[in-house]
Amino acid sequence: MKNKPSNQPPTDLGRRGAIFGSSALAASLLIPNIASAAEESILRTSASGIRVLSVSFKNNGIDMAGDLYLPKAFSKSGKYPAIVSVHPGGGVKEQTAGLYAQKLAEQGFIALAFDASHQGASGGMPRLLDDPIRRVADIYSAVDYLTTLTYVDANRIGALGICAGSGTAVKAASLEHRIKAIATVSAVDVGAAVRKGWDGKATREDQLALLDSVAKQRTAEAAGAAPLYVNYVPKVGDKTAPYDLQEAADYYLTPRGQHPNSPNKMLITSLSAMMAFTGFDRVDLLTQPLLIVAGSKAGSLWHSQELHAKATGPKSLYVIDGATHMDLYDGPGANTAMAKLTPFFKQSLQLN
Repeated sequence: MKNKPSNQPPTDLGRRGAIFGSSALAASLLIPNIASAAEESILRTSASGIRVLSVSFKNNGIDMAGDLYLPKAFSKSGKYPAIVSVHPGGGVKEQTAGLYAQKLAEQGFIALAFDASHQGASGGMPRLLDDPIRRVADIYSAVDYLTTLTYVDANRIGALGICAGSGTAVKAASLEHRIKAIATVSAVDVGAAVRKGWDGKATREDQLALLDSVAKQRTAEAAGAAPLYVNYVPKVGDKTAPYDLQEAADYYLTPRGQHPNSPNKMLITSLSAMMAFTGFDRVDLLTQPLLIVAGSKAGSLWHSQELHAKATGPKSLYVIDGATHMDLYDGPGANTAMAKLTPFFKQSLQLN
């Protein structure tokens, strides 16, 4: 285990491509004294007294980089519920996933935000691959890691997914019942978003054209061409993009939320893997409590409504009046979401 992973991506990211405007369980490496080693790697302490540890864990041989948030009254002799905070597509642990992890720790939880494999400070080649089924395995390995910590109650682990992190978190929780509660914020099933477009209106012909573009690029790379990258969000000020994605550009590409490990691009060959993915298809197996939080003005609201309609277990959909998709990433919108997330996780994970 590496106690202090680098905050820089492992390799060069390659050349920029075109704008993309629409959109086996992994076992952890169990090493003695894993918890005490992590405690020695203090990354920072917040003004509210939350200690953040820089940690690393294994995922099928990949070194995963994470930030572990400890509550203010933390004692290594205690037993705490823990929550895995899963970042959006193209995001990293220092952005909205870390913000929610910080807020959850302030409520008494241990929280883990981590970079997806092939992205951010986590390992994995090729760089900037975004394969949602691999991101599901990332979550399994994060749960594996939490169970090795002596101060985490392995029977009280939850998951929070934000945007595309929701689709992978729901998929993981449907098949991994060590996750005892699952919540989503501005949920997106990235497979459905790629198939149907951000507004849910893309046609079969659109899908075939996209797959054809991916196939041509694979053939070119097999012949020695350089990888091609597409952007997650449009340029700031691009009024032709869906409103949610215009707001996403304001978050990811400005000081509001930008981070050097989140370069706003992915391999175009990721798109076929995304198209093949469905995050909500096995919610018939989701018996754990489910909370869905979304904005009434979010163009992505249809994902949350679809998830709520399909889920058969205990579930609740909370729509924040007047909020957009990106409003819930930070600021007052995140505070409003936390007003629902806090009692949900405290009840579901038995935190008094």
